[in-house]
Amino acid sequence: MTLVATGTEHLARMGEQVVSADAGDVLACVGLGSCIGLALIDRRATVAGLAHIMLPAAPASGTPNGKHADHAVPALLEAVLELGAARHRIDAVLVGGASMFSFGTDGGQQVGARNAEAVHAELAKLRLHPRAEATGGTRGRTMRVRVADGRVVYKEAGGTEVELFSTPVGLRVAA
Repeated sequence: MTLVATGTEHLARMGEQVVSADAGDVLACVGLGSCIGLALIDRRATVAGLAHIMLPAAPASGTPNGKHADHAVPALLEAVLELGAARHRIDAVLVGGASMFSFGTDGGQQVGARNAEAVHAELAKLRLHPRAEATGGTRGRTMRVRVADGRVVYKEAGGTEVELFSTPVGLRVAA
């Protein structure tokens, strides 16, 4: 199913985040391979944010930015709160983290798995817990979030669109 809205589709490119309180908007991440698309959604307030996270953590000598989970997750939370989301109503949804690349002679550390672990760790620090996720595997994905109702769909490369998250407002999905 395609998420159709009367507003605009806003694309979160690598290292970027998009947020909206416009019920007509759809937020999207295209080409999530080892990257993680993280959606933070408050359906009651009609607020959603989406970050396209590339790496687990900023290097000690580098400047933190939206490419890294340790910066992107708290920055996305702050952005949705500024638009009127209430922390206790936020649903987190993750997509991506595929095993696209392997480094090292013994198979190395999988970047996608490390990204997913880092996002989970950052969410835990903020006392947020994923309500749904589609991570791992070996195929890239595209995800879309409809701001009006918080519905999240994703599509694997070569696959069909799958609804990942959609519950009535006020109903919490057990973690």
